[in-house]
Amino acid sequence: MNELTNKQGLALKEKTSSPILKIGNGANGNHALVDTKQLPLSKQISKENLIAEEKSLIAQETAIEKNYHGIGGYLRLLQVSKIIGMLSLYLYLDQYDVHHGQHIKQSKTRLEIAQKLTWLAVLGEKFHQTNLAFFHDFILLLRRFFIGNQKNKELNQGKQAVWLKDNLIKLGPTFIKIGQSLGTRADLLPLPFVKALGELQDNVPSFPNEIAFARIEKELGKKISEVYQEFDVEPIAAASLGQVYRAKLYTGEEVAVKVQRPNLNGIIKGDIEILRKVTKFAERFPSLNENADWAGMLREFDETVHEEMDYAAEGKNAERFRENFKDWTNVHVPKIYWTATTEKVLTMEFIHGSKVTALDELRARNVSPEKVNRLLIRTYLKQLLEDGFFHADPHPGNLLVMPDGRLAFFDFGMVGRISSQLQSKMIDAFFHVVAKDPAGIAQDLIDLDFMKPGSNPDVVRPVVEKMFQFHLNLKLKEVNFKELTYDLADVMYDYPFRLPSNFTYIMRALMTLEGIGIITDPEFNFFETAKPYAKEFMFKREGKDLRKLLTDKLLGRDADGKIDLDRTWKLAKMAFKTVWNTSGK
Repeated sequence: MNELTNKQGLALKEKTSSPILKIGNGANGNHALVDTKQLPLSKQISKENLIAEEKSLIAQETAIEKNYHGIGGYLRLLQVSKIIGMLSLYLYLDQYDVHHGQHIKQSKTRLEIAQKLTWLAVLGEKFHQTNLAFFHDFILLLRRFFIGNQKNKELNQGKQAVWLKDNLIKLGPTFIKIGQSLGTRADLLPLPFVKALGELQDNVPSFPNEIAFARIEKELGKKISEVYQEFDVEPIAAASLGQVYRAKLYTGEEVAVKVQRPNLNGIIKGDIEILRKVTKFAERFPSLNENADWAGMLREFDETVHEEMDYAAEGKNAERFRENFKDWTNVHVPKIYWTATTEKVLTMEFIHGSKVTALDELRARNVSPEKVNRLLIRTYLKQLLEDGFFHADPHPGNLLVMPDGRLAFFDFGMVGRISSQLQSKMIDAFFHVVAKDPAGIAQDLIDLDFMKPGSNPDVVRPVVEKMFQFHLNLKLKEVNFKELTYDLADVMYDYPFRLPSNFTYIMRALMTLEGIGIITDPEFNFFETAKPYAKEFMFKREGKDLRKLLTDKLLGRDADGKIDLDRTWKLAKMAFKTVWNTSGK
């Protein structure tokens, strides 16, 4: 399992992903800037041309929306269904041994029940087992054709992964974005798929400059030469939703200008509707929805991608993040230039720096990658446990170490929000992890809505307790977040658990952080690194809540308020141990 985790780290290391990364990464961001008065578009365009460009862009977006209706809509649905179906088949065949074991187990149980009924029921079950045997032989034949034997399995998976990546690019922005998300999920996909989908981060085709410049001028209502003194003649990076240029303002600041892809609203709207139809069809087969809340995940993706398409909202997210970290002198968020920012154009401070995974570059600058990683973990614990607002896409391309050593965060289009109730439940779970309380952890999973609707908690509680008992008996540094996730996946398959949709981006962020940690420090362990910081934020949050509860109780402001003495005692014990261990060093 450690080998798998290290491979996950290597896969992450190969990604450059973010357009902002390329902006700040040495030669990639050093295209020659051109005086905007010399740009062909600036020479030719007039105010009348601006109006014509706007009408042309609106007409294009309307035309795209029409492509999702009638015959065009059915053809698109067939394209999407084919790719989803093939991916599902690949993954089913890859994991068939697990599925077959489940079929055998269920068949034996059914036969035992039939034997208590009538001979006709037994005969029916025997017939069912015969069908199961034929099905098994057929699947083995399919697996040999698609997956191959153990020797060529990885090679075949690599070809299938490239096929998937190429087809997602053909399907356009929506599916590129979905592919990028899957590219961080080494818990769900074989490594060849993770590697191939990781390339989507920096192999996204760009769109023509003429369209990008027209978009900028339409959005800002001015000619480029009226806003920017100098501008890059080519985009320095292209992403799934837009592309980025380097520029210079008349006030002298070097900036990054992100421009949204044309026709994006119509494309996203049409594709979401198609995915909704596919999801509705999948809901007819409960077994397809047992281990994942597909409808919930699609709703969350819909909300997230539309927020990510709104560059003005992204700018506000960046400012909220900056406010949350205003007292952290070692964290930086690029300045947003609002006079040149709209829903589809974003102008921000241009940052130079090195990727958090560029180990040689960092060490050459006398920066410790291990210290950078610890700072990164600490920022995320603050985001998750204290702020309730977190950067949901922490891949290496969205994180740069600046020349002065500060950690810079980019790309706030994808953010997650955690309610105070969910934060409280997560803190409860951490209490139980630190206290090595498997029964408490099992209850936490139930409280966090990991149970399928209508399930009986008493059936699964002993199983989860047993699984966590093994991990909690290990030394904390021996516990691996990814191993724990794999074990949870097994339990979620065999028992009535599912991943809640509100945990999709939390899990993604945590697993990506662990991948970065493995690259920056081979001895890295997420739990070991997170423990002191999690305690710090837990004391801060719990202490604040406890003080409020005590005050309200004493002043009679909350007649129904109850003080959890067990929780308070655990917090006091933990605080005492922490102080004692610190003073003893």
